[in-house]
Amino acid sequence: ILGQAFPPNLVQAAAQMNVLGLVTFSIFFGFVLSQAPAETGGPLIQGVERLNQVVTRMVEIVLKLTPVGVFALIASAIAESCDIGAMAKAIALYMVTVCVGLGLQGLGVLPCIYAIATRKNPAHVLRAFTQAFVTAFGTDSSSATLPVTMQCAVGKLGVSESVANFVLPLGATINMNGTALYESLTVIFIAQRHGVQLSMAQTFIVVVTGTMAAVGAAAIP
Repeated sequence: ILGQAFPPNLVQAAAQMNVLGLVTFSIFFGFVLSQAPAETGGPLIQGVERLNQVVTRMVEIVLKLTPVGVFALIASAIAESCDIGAMAKAIALYMVTVCVGLGLQGLGVLPCIYAIATRKNPAHVLRAFTQAFVTAFGTDSSSATLPVTMQCAVGKLGVSESVANFVLPLGATINMNGTALYESLTVIFIAQRHGVQLSMAQTFIVVVTGTMAAVGAAAIP
């Protein structure tokens, strides 16, 4: 993880989708830029903000084609299977397991943590982020959902724009609970499909590895 966080070549890290390295560089770059004089850093900050607006608009356009692409990927994988019926049944059980796990995490664990930490009702936050939840379900990407998430946080919850611009992009690339759960379940699913029985110790290693791998995983489908 430390090797990914501090890549020797930033361009190579971007080409290899080393998100953790890009995030580390972005934080350091932003910190140094914030310390620069206004006449030096001001134009660059404005340029970065305009570039962010352009990229956000590009993501919104790509979102419209994502459902078709995801459908094509799943359809091709099922069509290439030798036993389509067995594969469809296995994928259906896998999807149900993932959805149940994500439901427990998103509707159980996280709201409880929020309620304990803030002493407030998490239902208000869940309602405010309804549009972001729907977008995330359709795109399966926290990065693609990020513009909608930021709109909900700032527009519906009244979160400071500066706080949202820092916390949400960072959380979308590093704090990916769903990715950690998905990667762990995928390993267990593949092992079961090939008749491999994982011990408790092996399952624990899979969970820990999946959690650590999610930190540096790309936030795209």
